[in-house]
Amino acid sequence: MTAMGTPNARPGGLDPTQAPPAAVRAQGVVAVYMGITAVVLALLMVFGLLMRASQAGVITIPPNRFYQLLTAHGIGMVAISGLGGAGVMWYFLSRYVSLSRGILLANLVCFLAGVVLVLGGIFLGGFAAGWTFLFPLPAHSGGAWGPGATASYLLGVLLVGVGFLLLYLDTGRAILAKYGSLGRALGWPQAFGKSAAPSPPPTVVASTVVTIINIPAIAVGAVILTISLVNTLAPGFRVNALLAKNLTYFFGHVFINSTIYMGVIGVYEILPTFTGRPWKASRPFLLAWTATMLMVLAVYPHHLFMDYANPRWASVMGQILSYTSGLPVLAVTAIATLANVYRSGMKWNVTSSLLFVSIMGWSVGVIPAIVDGTIAINRVMHNTLWVPGHFHIYLLLGVVAMLFGFMYFLTSSKGAPGSALDRAALWTYVVGGMAFAVVFLAAGAMSVPRRWAVHLAPWMGLDRLGTLFALVAVAAALVFVARFLRRVRSVGA
Repeated sequence: MTAMGTPNARPGGLDPTQAPPAAVRAQGVVAVYMGITAVVLALLMVFGLLMRASQAGVITIPPNRFYQLLTAHGIGMVAISGLGGAGVMWYFLSRYVSLSRGILLANLVCFLAGVVLVLGGIFLGGFAAGWTFLFPLPAHSGGAWGPGATASYLLGVLLVGVGFLLLYLDTGRAILAKYGSLGRALGWPQAFGKSAAPSPPPTVVASTVVTIINIPAIAVGAVILTISLVNTLAPGFRVNALLAKNLTYFFGHVFINSTIYMGVIGVYEILPTFTGRPWKASRPFLLAWTATMLMVLAVYPHHLFMDYANPRWASVMGQILSYTSGLPVLAVTAIATLANVYRSGMKWNVTSSLLFVSIMGWSVGVIPAIVDGTIAINRVMHNTLWVPGHFHIYLLLGVVAMLFGFMYFLTSSKGAPGSALDRAALWTYVVGGMAFAVVFLAAGAMSVPRRWAVHLAPWMGLDRLGTLFALVAVAAALVFVARFLRRVRSVGA
């Protein structure tokens, strides 16, 4: 592959020279998506490093500022993972269906406008209620921030959601126009019937699942954001708080899971260009994606185990699906990744290594998540640093590794091994990122609480170790970001 070019054609894959003209013209927009993703990821990682350093007593961040950073870090990582994942999905899906470049731009405009409002609410208005904006807490700050800050934050998140909703409506339109029905795009005739027609490409299957789950998730998110916004401006307007929490976590859990479903499309498309083996949409692959699509919509009650007023059946469903929801698509992806690479004779470089590592990170990150999804353990562990441990593995070594791998793919020759600095950053990122997350898990096992700005002396040994590993991981990430931004400018993206 050439810099900012198209992936090499491969057996069973789409000939990239036949990509729709609109897709070729939009490659520069995708590069902008990834440039913004790179910069924001770097900033948010620095925020995380500062918070860990403050908990460790290395620096002092006032509690009000700490919780502002925590809010920006949390909502920012969810949003920027979505933006980067959307860039990956759009780049490859546009080679199979006809997507709208105007909608791609509209999503970016909504995202940037929403981010301005969110950051204004946080750092100018003082909003610090966390990403979950749980009703009615954002409107009851105890004087820490005013209704204007809350309204700015909620409106900003709502605007970001509107942009993504437009994007997924467009992907749904394009998929339906090409395949006639969502069932055909999911490969149901091949999975459940005896159709002799070729299965849809893995990219189309994954994109269809993302579209199906995110449209209702974002719509529900828009409802609860609007309700919270109205409540902020008119406190007499209320809704059942438990219902509001269910709506919030349905939206948040589905959306954050979709980020890795979008990112893994890069693995499906890029890794075979190194191995020379097509990624096949086999029957197990098709069945796994359909199962994951259904389960991810219903698994979110594992976030509400501590809410004893929630229906018992919801908690039972949440525990069962916590064990099973991530396994089908992860299992077929992990096994297929190993099979694709095994004895392929491929030449490893930073791109292929990051993509391979991302599947490892996804696989490993699921294990502590399943542990926390057990009700008896959840009662003790859920409000500890165990939870940041599992989702930092999932994010740092899963989603973010996929995004960095895609960035290198966009701007590097397939055969280039990468510079010594690139290779050093790769190993530093993997070791530092895993060690950083493991320290969180160890602290969680000691029942160190999460979301505390100030830590007690007995906890600070692990805090300092975590700060050191955070510094290592952030330094490596900054190398990735700097190299991508330099290369993307040099190829005229």
